[in-house]
Amino acid sequence: MSRDNFYQFTTHWRFRGTCEEVSALLEDVARIPQWWPSVHHAVHVVREGGEHSLGKVVDVVTKGVLPYTLRWRYEVVEVHYPNGSRLIASGDLEGEGRWKIEQDGDSVNVTYDWDVRANHPCIRKYDFFMRPLFAANHNWTMRDGERGMRRELERLHAPPKS
Repeated sequence: MSRDNFYQFTTHWRFRGTCEEVSALLEDVARIPQWWPSVHHAVHVVREGGEHSLGKVVDVVTKGVLPYTLRWRYEVVEVHYPNGSRLIASGDLEGEGRWKIEQDGDSVNVTYDWDVRANHPCIRKYDFFMRPLFAANHNWTMRDGERGMRRELERLHAPPKS
């Protein structure tokens, strides 16, 4: 495989909570724009899939801090509930993503491996000299997702308001 426009990212998150809670947040794709709104601008479920989203097909529109929007589709091709899943992406992003979710006492370690070719014309055209900026944009989006998921988990664990 040519290395042109190809990126490999690994992201690590750690939260108080359970694997089931993290898995539920990731499975409920229609709600992702609520807790990750700066990145996930639109989500459309094309096919629901089976148990724990196996076979689910989703069209997404995402954006980071750089002035371009990515339109891509993914299919959940493997599920190891509640410990992760694997997806295949196509469109402006083409490749594979793997969520790994592990319980560690009262915390959850989340790892996301993203091996992807960027097909968006802007990234393809400027990849050679803007690669570090494109990688920084990805890292910003993932930090934003971490903040959003942390808020959602804290909300789940908050005592009920009386």
